[in-house]
Amino acid sequence: MKSLHYSTAIDAPRAKVWEIMLGPKTYQEWTGAAWPGGSYEGDWSEGSEMRFEGEEGGGTAARITSVRPNESISAEHFAVIKEDGSPATESDMAKGWIGTTESYTFNNCNGGTEVVVDMNVPPDWVSMFDEGWPKALQALKELVEKS
Repeated sequence: MKSLHYSTAIDAPRAKVWEIMLGPKTYQEWTGAAWPGGSYEGDWSEGSEMRFEGEEGGGTAARITSVRPNESISAEHFAVIKEDGSPATESDMAKGWIGTTESYTFNNCNGGTEVVVDMNVPPDWVSMFDEGWPKALQALKELVEKS
């Protein structure tokens, strides 16, 4: 696995950033800058299972491993979602993806919030996230600061 780290400063309090980053409709807005059609099913409570899907129908399944409201949230992926919506754990792609982790941390920063994204991903996925996360975080920043 490869460790990835992304961050941005947003001129808004942590509670507002948390709400907009994780809200179902606003999630689609900011993730769409990098991954069009991105959505999720589930809730952000500790132990819950989430399905993250793209416009093509495929995606990933993760379990929320820790939640500290307005401070941090972490997840570990346990399957990929095939285009037909069914989970896969036995394919080579699924075996490479299972165990991927991601966490979002919301730090106080100069009267606003620093959002930090940390991921551990298979090497084959690094370029997608290196290209996508800066776009997504910029879109999140703009969405939060205009609302």
